[in-house]
Amino acid sequence: MAATPQFAATPILEVSRLSSANTNRDGTGILVTIATGTAAGKRISRVPITATGTTTAGMIRFFVSVDNGVTNRLIAEVPVTATTPSGSVPAWTALADRLAGLVLPGTTALLRATTHNAETFDIVVESGGM
Repeated sequence: MAATPQFAATPILEVSRLSSANTNRDGTGILVTIATGTAAGKRISRVPITATGTTTAGMIRFFVSVDNGVTNRLIAEVPVTATTPSGSVPAWTALADRLAGLVLPGTTALLRATTHNAETFDIVVESGGM
């Protein structure tokens, strides 16, 4: 264990957009790579998700792969509620809390995501190189 706290050496932002429906929970179908590990490793700190328009009840699913996407394993789901944004109603938004602290150990490690319904979401992965 380190005698002093270890902080991210390099802050990293990765921005992705999901829009293709994929109801699979087994890691198959259309998955979007939203973060890629680094040689020294990468620690995820925050993952905000924001819909770009109207949403219906559904799910955003997150998968991790340590072999460049050959094998994808479901690690988290974030429920989406029906929302119609307007001048007084904000678009649906959430944090993927279960992903905070996740480490992508090496360049073949991927964090991937998909949306259950064919609706558009922007995802920002806030992380840091180790």
